[in-house]
Amino acid sequence: MWNSSEPHFSVACIALALAATVLPQNRPLRAQQPVSVPIVLHADRLLQVETGKLLQPGEVLIQGDRIRAVDTHVDRPQGANIIDLGDRTLMPGLIDAHVHLFLHPGAEDLQTVEEAVPWRVILAEQAAKADLLAGFTAERDMGTEGAGSADTAIRDAINQGFIPGPRMRISGNAIDILGGHEDANRYNPAQHVLSNADYADSAEQIVEVMREQHKEGSDFAKIYETGPDRMVDGVLHTPYQYTATQLTAAVEEARRLGTTVAVHAMGEPGTLYAAQAGVASIDHATQLSDETMRLMREKGIFAVPTFTIFDYFAHHRESQDQAAAEAEMLDYKIREFKKQIAGGVQFAVGSDVGPFPHGTQAHELTLMVQYGMTPVAALQADMIHGAKLLGWEGQIGELKPGYYADIVAVPGNPLDDISVVEHVSFVMKSGVVVRR
Repeated sequence: MWNSSEPHFSVACIALALAATVLPQNRPLRAQQPVSVPIVLHADRLLQVETGKLLQPGEVLIQGDRIRAVDTHVDRPQGANIIDLGDRTLMPGLIDAHVHLFLHPGAEDLQTVEEAVPWRVILAEQAAKADLLAGFTAERDMGTEGAGSADTAIRDAINQGFIPGPRMRISGNAIDILGGHEDANRYNPAQHVLSNADYADSAEQIVEVMREQHKEGSDFAKIYETGPDRMVDGVLHTPYQYTATQLTAAVEEARRLGTTVAVHAMGEPGTLYAAQAGVASIDHATQLSDETMRLMREKGIFAVPTFTIFDYFAHHRESQDQAAAEAEMLDYKIREFKKQIAGGVQFAVGSDVGPFPHGTQAHELTLMVQYGMTPVAALQADMIHGAKLLGWEGQIGELKPGYYADIVAVPGNPLDDISVVEHVSFVMKSGVVVRR
């Protein structure tokens, strides 16, 4: 297990060092705006995600923050900046639909108690930089774990150019019942340790909390639907926290606000209740019944498996018994994932990064392919489904004219070896090169 004091330096310093290689030190971050000079990107290959086809070679013409043309050869306006990336594949920026900018490796419950919110904001800023430099140009932050609406400041600072980071959809605190998944249940009740989530014990309270969070800047609501989760004699036990009726009230309120609901739900019956309510995504989704999968197909609900966090915990627990329990859960999850693929479930890609180091979460795509998906299906889940889930469909996730110029380059061919996405060598966001 990592020492809880180490990530303060590892995440922040690594990200700062990387940022220093691409952001001129004598220029303020607000100056990082798209310039009027056209840019032409050239590489040996360009992935057309929707079809899974490669253009060879591939070129992209960028003007300002938008893509203007994509082809094997594009027009090169006079004075254009030509960037030749050689033996690489151009792709849309990666999307992580389940991150925690306000967490780092170490004892998750202790860091939310011991670390002041201002310090956690600083770490979150560094985490956002690390994720962007790893090629993630859009993310959904699934709860600040006790830092309230502090993620609003991170999102807004990125949008205004004060700090580099991905496009963000943020939820503020998650929503949880009294004594629920994130309610400091292992501590002495007399100490009154605060929950890492906002309490709501009824449909009316859920709506009230959602309205408060929306006022504070949230883009969507994250609700804990199951927990605590454990394996008993090879069977997953995952108590539910809210009924289908209560979750339906949340979905209806989100619709009124113009937002969505995502749920942390490991298994039945909580996953069924979430599908009945019509949430946008079921995150972790370790166990889905046939009826749950049917409803998810019918309603267009995405499963977000988050394999990387399970894989990480299977190798980074304090005791062999804990690691063995995590490994058993991962094995069960893999078996169920294969059933979900066969059952026609639509997936988006989310890693649950935070408890493991930021900037390393592209391993999620590697694991999804290792456990049964084709490389092209995993990339479509990440980029096309991710853009839809985050509410940016038709704007990001593909290299097409009119889309934002969120572009990465990877060595080799990701259709032959998906793990190349873990080695992004070029990053552009909104027409600005942030890593080269």
